[in-house]
Amino acid sequence: MSLALTGLCRYPIVQAPMAGGVSGPELAAAVTEAGGIGFLAAGYKTADGMYDEVERLRRATGGPFGVNLFMPQPLVADPGAVEIYRDQLAGEAAWYETPLGVPDERGDDGYEAKVAILLEEPVPVVSFTFGCPAREVLDAFAAAGTLTVVTVTTPQEARNASWAGAGALCVQGTEAGGHQSTHRDDPQGGLAGTGLLSLIAEVRASVDLPLIAAGGLMRGSQITAVLASGADAAQLGTAFLPCPESGAHPLHKRALTDPLFVTTALTRAFSGRPARGLVNRFVREHGPYAPAAYPQVHQITGGLRRAAAAAGDAQGMALWAGQGHRLARELPAGELVGLLAAEMEAARAAVSVRSAQ
Repeated sequence: MSLALTGLCRYPIVQAPMAGGVSGPELAAAVTEAGGIGFLAAGYKTADGMYDEVERLRRATGGPFGVNLFMPQPLVADPGAVEIYRDQLAGEAAWYETPLGVPDERGDDGYEAKVAILLEEPVPVVSFTFGCPAREVLDAFAAAGTLTVVTVTTPQEARNASWAGAGALCVQGTEAGGHQSTHRDDPQGGLAGTGLLSLIAEVRASVDLPLIAAGGLMRGSQITAVLASGADAAQLGTAFLPCPESGAHPLHKRALTDPLFVTTALTRAFSGRPARGLVNRFVREHGPYAPAAYPQVHQITGGLRRAAAAAGDAQGMALWAGQGHRLARELPAGELVGLLAAEMEAARAAVSVRSAQ
């Protein structure tokens, strides 16, 4: 079954779908053209916006690519906790001279409309974040010739996705930058998770599906390691952030290797869902008090994040990054794919030499 995944690309390298304008057609096309699988992030976009980007990507490459969708989220947050946090951010609004956002009652991110478009005009791969679609949706994509990938963070989520009919799984370790793709955000679960190598082994023992490993991967030697551990491909996000084709803000790109930002942490400060980013002032001051309330907190802080970026203040931005961020390299995406492939080959050769000794 792994051929359904690895048969799509020359190298087992997947560019992570990073929402918020980072993973657009330019980045996805460059990765696909270089022999990997590029991904568009449809999260936070309208259905029409997603459609336009898919069409731009089709014109830019004839190779395989993917589109990532956010699953609809139940609005179960405590309104009182959300309002308290909103009040706590009043000082930020005054500092950046911008109003706080107002949470709305929608948590579906235009999911149904996006699914309809992708079924009518199929793409090679569709992946899902924050949950698993119903079997009829996964079956419909399979009938359309689309490989479906469900992102999982536990063996139980992997089993659920397998039972629902997923074509492959993206196994996300806690080292990954950006949002943790838990299928249910447990407010009592704390900000923790399972490391990637342990999670690959647990998931591989639980299901028989192609696995894409994700979580802090920055070098070809690490890709070789996860393939040896049972994965069929590796997904990298932070590694592609500083590429010129990436839509990340220049401050975000520079922060990855700025000695001012020495570590990452899981935080709810910007979105209400656990997400790994560089520790800055906003994370330190507000992270301990942010409620489990996605997308409400994301909607409240949207204006603050944009104002901080406009002001050139990285201390108020959501600087999503994986644990390997210090290893970031500012290269064109195609060159990075080629370098990663060369590093993989060198790592394999080194293992062969040591094994022969």
